[in-house]
Amino acid sequence: MEKRMEVKPPVEVRYREELEALKGLDAGRRPLGWQMSPRAVRTFILGSREPLIWNGKEIAVRKKYLGNDALVERCIITLAGSRGLMLVGEPGTAKTMLSELLAAAISGTSLNTIQGTAGTTEDMIKYSWNYALLLAGGPSREALVPSPLYVGMERGILTRFEEITRTPAEIQDSLISVLSDKVLNVPELGDEGVLFAKPGFNVIGTANTRDKGVNEMSSALKRRFNFETVMPVRDVALEKQIILNEVEELAQENQVDMAPDEDVAEILASTFHELREGVSSMGHRIDKPSAVMSTAEAVSVYYQTMLTAYYYGDMRMDMGCLVQNLVGAVQKENGEDLEKLRGYFQTVIRDKGGKEGGLWSSYYEARKYLR
Repeated sequence: MEKRMEVKPPVEVRYREELEALKGLDAGRRPLGWQMSPRAVRTFILGSREPLIWNGKEIAVRKKYLGNDALVERCIITLAGSRGLMLVGEPGTAKTMLSELLAAAISGTSLNTIQGTAGTTEDMIKYSWNYALLLAGGPSREALVPSPLYVGMERGILTRFEEITRTPAEIQDSLISVLSDKVLNVPELGDEGVLFAKPGFNVIGTANTRDKGVNEMSSALKRRFNFETVMPVRDVALEKQIILNEVEELAQENQVDMAPDEDVAEILASTFHELREGVSSMGHRIDKPSAVMSTAEAVSVYYQTMLTAYYYGDMRMDMGCLVQNLVGAVQKENGEDLEKLRGYFQTVIRDKGGKEGGLWSSYYEARKYLR
């Protein structure tokens, strides 16, 4: 029988061995409903210097979130309390990844998720009905179709609410009573329709601060969350490492037998960093594009170039292809961004090509694709 391959396994599947080892060796104090202690959750996300010995096997726990360690610690403590956690920041700053890691470590699943959109309705958050059963026998628990918030309360697990500010304000506010009292009422079921959340239930929300179509959260809802701002990566070396780590995982998941090129990753990390910050490492002032120059976009540009080299080329990253994919990432908001990218190449990349030579020169020569 052919083995089934998941396109992108959830966090709890990708890191099953690490989670099992951490749970098995965990002697720390656990909040009610958690599958491991806050200390073990921290180790899962931020890694361990020494491998774990579990069932006679060495298991390395690598660092998965390459950002602010103190932010991760605060997030864990927030979830150990009675308040929800809201991760805010620009798009592409790994808010979703962090929420997935937290949910997998704390609840054993990252899949109990609400995806916020302009069309999200209250029944997509709480519950809806199987209308065939409803018409046949009236309101009953069997006819009720639980949505992620109901599931989280019933099972005592985390509910992830992605892009919460994309949902209408009145839908957002349906969370207020649940987060305040940890109770959900189903009026149709009468006295039996009161669901009290089991220990372990909480909500992790994410919200972008820059995207269009954002609905401001009410003050009442904000008071139910602790807010943590996830900042863009400020260090080029760290951004390079994130690109390499993410691309290596993507390649393994998709059986792309090609090693990432560190030099190309450094060029791309430097490009995204300088365009995002508006100043080069050589002191040039740069017109910042209006497009989101996030690390997630950098990973996408690199991986697209890598796939082209793997399937069409000779397994070597091509600078022309890299520039073409860079154009696709930059030219999303308006045409002026492409002109800003041309200016960046004509100044910063030209000077780096003359000074560094090698791949930087090839990168500058590929400016012909900036059209």
